[in-house]
Amino acid sequence: MSTTQLVWFKSSYSGGDGDSCVEVALSSTTVHVRDSKDAQGPQLALSPAAWTGFVAYATQD
Repeated sequence: MSTTQLVWFKSSYSGGDGDSCVEVALSSTTVHVRDSKDAQGPQLALSPAAWTGFVAYATQD
């Protein structure tokens, strides 16, 4: 699936201040991540396991 066909949504883990907006798009094998303020900018493509590990780390107190 090309990244132009992805359906992006704002991650529930994004900050509420408007400065930390992360968008995520899911494909069958990949979690795509980008900055919502720069939709044409760089994107990350992670395995579901890597995304799960990242979210677990990022949400630690």
